[in-house]
Amino acid sequence: METRPTVMEVDLESFKYNVCQIQKYVGENVKIMPVIKANAYGTWVNKVNSVIEQFDIVAVAAVDEALELRKNGYQKEIFVLNQPYKDEIGKIVDNDITIGISSESFLKALGDLGDKVKVHVEIGTGMGRTGINPNRTEEYINKIKSYENIEIEGIYTHFSSADIDDEYTKKQLQSFKQAVKIAKEIIGDNLKYIHCSASNAILNYPDSYYNLVRPGIILYGYESYDKTMEKINLKPICKLKSKVTFLKEVPENTSIGYSRSFITKRRTKVATIPIGYADGLRRALSNKGEVVIRNKKVPIIGNVCMDSCMLDVTDLDDVSVGDDVYIWDNKNITLEEVARLCDTINYEIISTISYRVPRIFY
Repeated sequence: METRPTVMEVDLESFKYNVCQIQKYVGENVKIMPVIKANAYGTWVNKVNSVIEQFDIVAVAAVDEALELRKNGYQKEIFVLNQPYKDEIGKIVDNDITIGISSESFLKALGDLGDKVKVHVEIGTGMGRTGINPNRTEEYINKIKSYENIEIEGIYTHFSSADIDDEYTKKQLQSFKQAVKIAKEIIGDNLKYIHCSASNAILNYPDSYYNLVRPGIILYGYESYDKTMEKINLKPICKLKSKVTFLKEVPENTSIGYSRSFITKRRTKVATIPIGYADGLRRALSNKGEVVIRNKKVPIIGNVCMDSCMLDVTDLDDVSVGDDVYIWDNKNITLEEVARLCDTINYEIISTISYRVPRIFY
């Protein structure tokens, strides 16, 4: 049941379809660890246990995200991609959370605590963010092993440019392969998970799969780069929808919205919809974005407001209060088209749809 005029419709069957497509792509011997950080890229699929329970391990970015999964009843393994803060160690231990690590001080705090904890060692192969220098793999792993309470369950890295830079990505992969070789020599067969492939590497570097992959945006059916759909058949899982809540006609030379950024050039029928930048509809769409009503595109006019925006529906033969309005419907307007108009990426648009937009699962 829709709880307010503006909602995100989320198709769980399409999500399951995408999981199957990715599994076929990587092969049955490679496990999928879905990246469900940022409320599953804004879709809230992470809140649906019946969907995420199919996975033996899931990935999030922060300890609080892992705690929410535990609170909602997810009992399988949760991996926090980013090394947490020291003051979160108690929560990590109490809730059986697996974490990525790569710093000396955090390792010492974890080891000195004495409680059992599972970790994945992050290797910094060229992202320029976190991770240990690959040349320190042996040293760092031996330091971890000096603490009896810490179990090294995995090793991983993150590619920065697997969509655009083949040479650089291959250098990163080679560096990671060397680190994995060293880790295996020290740890042996107890290294459960080896992973470095997010969405772009899944599509472009099959030799990077090892035994675990980390799909993100492609899980939700959207492009990780412009050739995504040439590589794999996916179904976009969500549509952002509002409704017409007010209609009026105004004469020529009427200003619309804040700062009078749009002045009508004819007698104009104006529709107002209750979605604005506080909901995630970017102000960058002011006077250049479009939406879909009755399978036809109509322009956004005036500046997008915090809680609403206005549309020119003059050329629609039949429009009424209560009509559905799609910000993107994956057919007439795609998420990628919205992102391009906002001079950003689809990841940012979908993951920043506000909490006050209910997600409707079907």
